[in-house]
Amino acid sequence: MNAAVPRPVIEDQPVFMAAAFAHDVLAGLAAEPKTIPCTWLYDREGSELFEAITRTQAYYPTRAETGLLQSHMAELATLASGPVAVIEIGAGSITKTRLLLSVLPAATAYLPIDISAEFMLESLASLRLDFPGLPCIPVIADFTDRDSLHKAIARCPSHARRLAFFPGSTIGNLTPDAALDFLNALGESLGPGSLLAIGADATSDADILKRAYDDPEGITAAFNLNLLARVNRELGGDFRLETFRHEARVNQAKDRVEMHLVSNTNQEVNVLGRAFHFREGESIHTENSHKFGNIRFEHLAARAGWRSQMVWKSSEHQFEFHVLDRPAEPALTF
Repeated sequence: MNAAVPRPVIEDQPVFMAAAFAHDVLAGLAAEPKTIPCTWLYDREGSELFEAITRTQAYYPTRAETGLLQSHMAELATLASGPVAVIEIGAGSITKTRLLLSVLPAATAYLPIDISAEFMLESLASLRLDFPGLPCIPVIADFTDRDSLHKAIARCPSHARRLAFFPGSTIGNLTPDAALDFLNALGESLGPGSLLAIGADATSDADILKRAYDDPEGITAAFNLNLLARVNRELGGDFRLETFRHEARVNQAKDRVEMHLVSNTNQEVNVLGRAFHFREGESIHTENSHKFGNIRFEHLAARAGWRSQMVWKSSEHQFEFHVLDRPAEPALTF
């Protein structure tokens, strides 16, 4: 490992992640309908493919969100003035983080949380060159797990205000109930007085959504199919990738885009010594991307104890960026 790259603070995570990956794949392939959590799309290859997706013309969320951050970051800096510790949820390539840290000269620490260890640590090494005096505490963890999230945030310095940075509309990968649970857990772990800066997509145009999640270049298809390649690499699977196809479905009833891997034929696949049968046309559901309108997201956040401070809206595709704070618990009255 490059000496400039800090060791992850949760050193047993690779072993835990391998066991969790095996469990989720075996359970998901045995389920009806078949499904594998989107968390496992993001190994190193998957993370690199996702970054390539964000650079396509069809994938509007990154372009829209980056524009909002560039235009309004000074407003967030005013709200987050003074000593602040930045916790990034699902850090990935840490691209947008530079915009945030550049306007927070009093930042006391940066704590990125991500499940893709190698990709995050390499990205962090580059960030440290730009912000050499900033203490960085990388955590390899599944942020959707309440205990892992709490343990990760507990490593953050306690003397500074905490700011959670959650760009990319990744909150949309969670169902509304799961998003509510996550926002609750995040608020409890961060504590009163903390801030949350989060992207939330509200786009509803089916044509735009279908193109964004099934780009003409085929990068999203490669990203989705890489999950099967990962199962082959890490779990001894024998998926034949050419017999599956990527499919993006706009589910307007549930306000979301779904990603599926559809079997082109009747076939049997083996993983860790277990056989799984696929009918022609049967799919593995690999990801959801829920779309939140302004009122819907703010209502969801309020139910989880967050209070809206700012909302920035893109003129393109209805992408939104929210800044919320966590008020102290109301005083008891007798």
